[in-house]
Amino acid sequence: MQLQLKVPSMACSACAETITKAVVAVDATAKVQADPKTKLVQIETQESEATVKTAIANAGYPVD
Repeated sequence: MQLQLKVPSMACSACAETITKAVVAVDATAKVQADPKTKLVQIETQESEATVKTAIANAGYPVD
């Protein structure tokens, strides 16, 4: 499943790295591209959108 999520509080590459780790923690095979400039995270995952959003929010980055 391909997801594109907006994460307004992602401000830097360290934020992007934290978000990537949060997604990979719930799906080790996920491909994640997080861009702090656009605040967009593109994810290819086998997990549900709700699971991915929860993982990102639990890492401290609420998803719009």
